[in-house]
Amino acid sequence: MEILSVLFPFLAIFLIMYFLMIRPAQKRQKQMNEMQAGLEKGDEVVTIGGLTGEVESFDANYMYLKVDENTTLRFERRALHQVVNK
Repeated sequence: MEILSVLFPFLAIFLIMYFLMIRPAQKRQKQMNEMQAGLEKGDEVVTIGGLTGEVESFDANYMYLKVDENTTLRFERRALHQVVNK
């Protein structure tokens, strides 16, 4: 019985940390993975640096954004922050 009274605070702290820190981080990562998996040519996106462009093409690691008539920039896919037009 004394062991339970010693372990209870540690268990309570772990549960609080799980629900306040770990679980929300896992949900955000899942949403990011779904957004990257649903990326399509022609989508308007915003990078983590704030650059807005249209997806011209992409592969497993990179996406190529057309930012104006003559400029296409290459970004890592993990730099994707938001898909604007979906």
